[in-house]
Amino acid sequence: MIAIVDYGIGNLRSIAKALERLGKTVEVTSNPERLGAAEAIILPGVGSFGEAMENMEKGQIVSVLRQMFDDGKPILGICLGLQLLFERSQEAPKKKGLALIPGEVRKLPPTTKVPHMGWNRIYFKRQAPLTENIPQGRFFYFAHSFYVLPEDESCVVGICNYNVTIPVVVNVGNLWGVQFHPEKSATWGMKFLENWVRSIDSNASYSGN
Repeated sequence: MIAIVDYGIGNLRSIAKALERLGKTVEVTSNPERLGAAEAIILPGVGSFGEAMENMEKGQIVSVLRQMFDDGKPILGICLGLQLLFERSQEAPKKKGLALIPGEVRKLPPTTKVPHMGWNRIYFKRQAPLTENIPQGRFFYFAHSFYVLPEDESCVVGICNYNVTIPVVVNVGNLWGVQFHPEKSATWGMKFLENWVRSIDSNASYSGN
C-alpha cells in the first residue's frame, strides 16, 4: 500500500488516481499507524509550508516520516512535499521542516513571474532509475512560488530554467522530491510515476517483503 499524507488542506485525489492507474493500492491518511505500515509514502503538493508542518506535528506524523527515512522506505515529495523535506523555508521562517535534506526553501526572485505556473522543460544532470526512458528537455507541469536550495548539489538530479536555475528533481537514497506535478504532467509525468512504482517494487523484493 502507498500512503499519501493528508495534511488536512486540499484534494489529493488526482495523485491517488494516477497511482491507482499504475495498479497500486493507495490510501490517503493522516493516521500515523497507517503511514508507518505503508510500503511507500507520498508527501503531496497541496497547501503551505507552515500549515502542513503544523498539521503533521499535531498529528504526530513528523516522527513517523523521519523513522521511515531512516529505515530506507521509499518517500516521494511532490511540489510542496519536496519543500517540506528541507530544513527551513522563507514561506514560514519560524517553522522547521522535516530536515531530511540539508538546505532551505527560498521565494522565487523578483526577476521571475511568480508563481511559476504552467509547463517547463526539465534537464537531467545525471541518469537515475526514476528518469529512465524520459528524454532530456521534456515538458512537465509546475505551480509554485518557492524553490529548494540543497546544501549538497550532488543530490540534484534534474533542473529547469526560469530566469533562475531551479532544482526540480532531488534524490537522497530512497528519498525523492520533485518540484513539478507528475500527476498533471501527461505522458512524461506518468512515466516518472511508473518508474517510481517500479523502484518501490524492486525495494520490496530486495528487502524480502
